Amino acid sequence: MIISESTDYKNKQTVEYDVDREKEVKVVYSNDLIGSSSNSSNLGVQNDVLMNIAECSDLELEDFTYLDGVEEYVYDEDDGDYGYDTELIDIDYPYNLAAKFDDLDLPPGVEASVPWLQKSEPKMPIDFKSRAQIEDEIETKFKLFKQFDTVEDYSDHYYANSSASNKPSKDWTKRIQHEWEVLGKDLPETIFVRVYEDRMDLLRAVVIGPAGTPYHDGLFFFDIQFPSNYPRSPPFVHYHSGGVRLNPNLYACGKVCLSLLNTWIGSGCEMWNPSNSTMLQVLVSIQALVLNSKPYFNEPGYSETANTPRGERNSLAYNEEAFLLSCKTMLYSLRKPLKHFEDFVAGHFRKQGHVILVACRAYMGGAQVGSIIKDEVHDVSEGDKTPVTEFKSRLKKLFDDLLMEFTVKGADCDEFLAQKVKDGAAAAAAAKACDTTLRL
Repeated sequence: MIISESTDYKNKQTVEYDVDREKEVKVVYSNDLIGSSSNSSNLGVQNDVLMNIAECSDLELEDFTYLDGVEEYVYDEDDGDYGYDTELIDIDYPYNLAAKFDDLDLPPGVEASVPWLQKSEPKMPIDFKSRAQIEDEIETKFKLFKQFDTVEDYSDHYYANSSASNKPSKDWTKRIQHEWEVLGKDLPETIFVRVYEDRMDLLRAVVIGPAGTPYHDGLFFFDIQFPSNYPRSPPFVHYHSGGVRLNPNLYACGKVCLSLLNTWIGSGCEMWNPSNSTMLQVLVSIQALVLNSKPYFNEPGYSETANTPRGERNSLAYNEEAFLLSCKTMLYSLRKPLKHFEDFVAGHFRKQGHVILVACRAYMGGAQVGSIIKDEVHDVSEGDKTPVTEFKSRLKKLFDDLLMEFTVKGADCDEFLAQKVKDGAAAAAAAKACDTTLRL
């Protein structure tokens, strides 16, 4: 096959000479075919390409790569976890998210101040709902979301393919029903649970990060299975990590390290007791003991350095990293909400989005992570402000991502969007002044 030098840049055309057939064949390759995020806009192009392929017997369909909807997972040999590729999400996701803003009533100039919103998506005949409609639906569903409820579909549960027992005993069934009653009656307002009608051995819970910690206002999901010999043995618990380890007790592979689960050393009441221990106790322990204000000292051996200058300094640095990973977990939950919790995730961040952004801004201004309670921000003296660090630059990027996600959900983001308009205008003015100076 001999290929001539004849191309254009909208639809690449090559004239190929087929030696065997003694004729020239024109093949058209469209830039829109490869890596496009819009299937419907490419149907005509694909048909044209396939018609041209038919003229050339040496080309196979396998020569064309389709990248629509690709998800990439990375295997971590250290902990055996399949986590999401954060770099891939950082690169690809903004362009998909930008499309959500096409018909939203944002303040003028916001798009200009957010670089990735400058890239326009192909126009598609989609009937976008108004911002008010979206907000009303999210708010209504969130208010109707029950703290404890029974659902049916367990297909995405971590233990869905692992049956606790083919024929559970009457005592086992009675104990699980008792657990349901306790959860339905005594759950704290910051923990929500779903159980499954056809799989009594399965349970899913979300724990809201406590105030005053680097995990504040975050959502942390756990899948639980009651073993066939429950309660003689504690439940199995898997943490939906999103591929990150944001706490010494919560592994990237999903392992939850806790004495009450017999996954860590302990003694006395710290360990699982078949007579007294309950599922409610497990969830409350995770919230209070694992997601605490100084998780650095949860690490074995580090507790000895508590209340020392070195230990406190390391603890502050750990809290900064934990908050960054908590923000990434928020984005992960928003972009891939677990089944039966979609309405809760959207409603929670619609309600708490403003508080989270206020905290982010305060931390970028020098406040210590975890020092912001709700939206009460205390002035930070110059002496107490932390220096400009990698933490602040990384948080700035996460802040922009969270701002856009929260805006889509209808959170109170007006003041932050207005600030982006002001910052964008200032940056444009500075660039113009610099250009003028260079020309002179």
